[in-house]
Amino acid sequence: MDTFFLSHGAPTMCIDEANAARSFLQSWLPSAMAGTTAPRAILIVSGHWETDTPTVNIVHGATDTIYDYDYDVFPEAMYQVKYPAPGAPDLARRTKELLEQAGFGPVEEDHGRGLDHGAWLPLMLMYPDADVPVCQLSVQTARDGAYHYDLGRALAPLRDEGVLVLGSGSATHNVSKMEFLQEPMPVPRWAAEFDNWLKDSLLEGRYDDVKRFDEKAPYAKVAHPTPEHLYPLHVALGAAGDECKAELIHHSWTNANHSYASYRFIPKK
Repeated sequence: MDTFFLSHGAPTMCIDEANAARSFLQSWLPSAMAGTTAPRAILIVSGHWETDTPTVNIVHGATDTIYDYDYDVFPEAMYQVKYPAPGAPDLARRTKELLEQAGFGPVEEDHGRGLDHGAWLPLMLMYPDADVPVCQLSVQTARDGAYHYDLGRALAPLRDEGVLVLGSGSATHNVSKMEFLQEPMPVPRWAAEFDNWLKDSLLEGRYDDVKRFDEKAPYAKVAHPTPEHLYPLHVALGAAGDECKAELIHHSWTNANHSYASYRFIPKK
């Protein structure tokens, strides 16, 4: 099974029908992006769950929908959205087992956490029936890209077990520089150059450079003042294997500098 990195963007996408990335995610099932049938379960790594050590959520029954955004800024309709996908406790324990076997332990268990918007936002558009079991895995912001790539490598066996491994973050993520005007604005140089560097590095197979993006990429510290929204890409990339092929599956912009670049990672056959 292929793995994927999705730029989930601003939480307003859950109600913004004009967003091009929303239309892309809604086409997920009709276009058979991840196959003609739904996966057995989904493991999603979101940039909105940061912990000191790897942690999985073990949920029995429906998962809660976490509204992890500012109540004073967004419309009330965004707090009415629900995505009660079933939890995937067996997958959570299997994920923990694989990570601990690879030396990433101890892996913590969280028995009360639902899905943050980095998880439920893309999934509600991709699998709107909320019938695919979901487990979420955290990122470790104090670690680097190589760490998260190796963490993904440890999860590679899940691909043969009917599990869809998704990384959910953003190709560029600098909230302080986002523009919220209605009219389109030109993409600033720092965002365009980082976004193009990431695309070229992935499509050309320069994965060692991607692991060290903070040293190699132009404007890395502007595009990602903190790295948590890019680390899900490293996990998905690592889970596809060292000789995987990267494919750009969607690209659009909002708020002048927010890239929705999303990628498929195709394992070597």
